[in-house]
Amino acid sequence: MTGTPVTGVASPGAGWLAGKRTLVIGAGSGIGLAVAEAFTSEGAEVAILERDPVKCEQVASTHPPWTVVRGDATTYESNVTAVEACVESFGGLDVLVNCVGIFDFYRGVDEIDPDELLPAFEEIYRVNVASQILGVKAALGPLRESRGNIVLTVSTSGFYPGRGGVMYVSSKFAVRGLVVTLAHDLAPTVRVNGVAPGGTLGTDLRGPQSLALHDRRLDDGEGRAEAMRRRTPLEVAMTGADHAGSYVFLASDRAAGITGTFLHPDGGIGVKG
Repeated sequence: MTGTPVTGVASPGAGWLAGKRTLVIGAGSGIGLAVAEAFTSEGAEVAILERDPVKCEQVASTHPPWTVVRGDATTYESNVTAVEACVESFGGLDVLVNCVGIFDFYRGVDEIDPDELLPAFEEIYRVNVASQILGVKAALGPLRESRGNIVLTVSTSGFYPGRGGVMYVSSKFAVRGLVVTLAHDLAPTVRVNGVAPGGTLGTDLRGPQSLALHDRRLDDGEGRAEAMRRRTPLEVAMTGADHAGSYVFLASDRAAGITGTFLHPDGGIGVKG
């Protein structure tokens, strides 16, 4: 049963996002790619922003209808370029999704040298938090025009300590605050919600260069699927495709009255005593 997908929110091809013009930031692999694929199956027009040139080439060849923009989500210029490409391709923007992130492999504050603290903080917060703010800023004009919505990626780590190290967990708590603040500030024109996935199989989630963890992938751990099953009440090891239904729902008109909230596709971590 390891890695067995679970039932999503919407049946594939139900048309929940028919005609929605979408930009998915960080969609070259993992959850972002799964979200973009789910959006396409639900009728959305999809543009992506991805930093890795190899992933860009792969996505462009396997998903030719998509508008693929290569760029770094931690720069405002790349986010603007991606938004402009989406508007040029589709005539506007209705949904912005951000799935960018790096992991700190459970490094506690006592495990980080003093001279590593600030570089690690700056790198992890730039990727996990600033990329989301920059994407929102770049997309505000078109989203206000379409009365669209934003779905940001938080994490189970943004709600429960012990799901990462001091930098990762605190950065995800920051994204949680970002969702609530943006939902307050952008209402009533733009809805803002978050998805807080639990552990995920099949991702390319890596560590920060500042901690010499950039070549390490979280998914490479031996026996990870079974370990994930053991620690979730529902005994599931979820994939990006399993999470994608939560993004579909929040981006759809079925969630038209929902803002400032979170969906938790995490196998039921929140009910553990």
